[in-house]
Amino acid sequence: MARWRMKVTILLISCVIVTGSLLGLVSPIRAEWSGEVKSYLYGTDDAALFSATRRLSLGQDPTQPALDDAVFGVGADMVYEPDFQVNNEFETQWGRTELNARTQGFIFAIHPEFNHGSLGLRAKQHFTPNTAFMLRYFFGPNLLLGENEAKRSETEELAEERVTTHFLSAVFEQQLAEHWKGRILGRYGVRLYNEAFSQRDTQFWTIGPHVDWQITHRVELTLGYHYEVGVADGRNEPQFQDDVGYINHFFSGELGVELTERWEMEFGLHYERNNWTSDLPGDVRNGEHEDVFQGDFILIYALSDAAHMRAGVQRQHRKESFEEHPVTGTNVWVGAQMEF
Repeated sequence: MARWRMKVTILLISCVIVTGSLLGLVSPIRAEWSGEVKSYLYGTDDAALFSATRRLSLGQDPTQPALDDAVFGVGADMVYEPDFQVNNEFETQWGRTELNARTQGFIFAIHPEFNHGSLGLRAKQHFTPNTAFMLRYFFGPNLLLGENEAKRSETEELAEERVTTHFLSAVFEQQLAEHWKGRILGRYGVRLYNEAFSQRDTQFWTIGPHVDWQITHRVELTLGYHYEVGVADGRNEPQFQDDVGYINHFFSGELGVELTERWEMEFGLHYERNNWTSDLPGDVRNGEHEDVFQGDFILIYALSDAAHMRAGVQRQHRKESFEEHPVTGTNVWVGAQMEF
């Protein structure tokens, strides 16, 4: 555990140094503060799958922790999500700088043990109107995945499986043409599990391109691909037969359509392929893979320039090659977004 604390410390120090270096190059000429508050209410048919479906997008944490079928099926729930962001934007001799801090939470009505929150920090420097660079840090502590077999126990009794995630991502953004914008993302992070599942502690690296296409003034398409490698401690602890290391391919497409001045629709299709890299005899993931499909639909109504109502639905289908039946989950939600 000490070496993992060291890696997390290095990750945090790197974030501070790079962000500090970026900000140290500039002296503000004009600063402007703003904020955003979101409030959503969800219905889900599986509380244990809910968090995984909410993370599966280009801007979240799509290549999520390994999930065993045993943790699913805890039942339906209602979930409240408060989301608060503060932004500071200022002009400098180097261009426009944006700073953002975000806190987000999920509060479960029936299964409060799944309550969790996260913190995000972001710094973006626009060097020209067409070129920008962004750093983002994400911290998601003590997320409950569900009850699972604790292989470090002699009896492999059921125990709560929890994970804490840290990652730092860097994005280079470039306007390619009048209606085209491209981005290259790089990411490094760690997932740290509670002691009963510490053989699953994982470090991961991600790289991938995104592209935005403004098809018309009312229609925009975003496409993205991530390639990620995750290396878990279990590869060096063969006695537990539990190596969750992987090579991941993530494909995503998101289409936004402005119907009128007040109405907008968003569609998303996402596919994730986890090729498990375990070579441990007796490990169920040895030579196996997982496929995840998800579709999203969101309807947005603008009450004003600063206030919007949103309603949506998500459907996820995931299947491990060594499991007979797939796992499915559906979320529906309604809520509001206010900028100030």
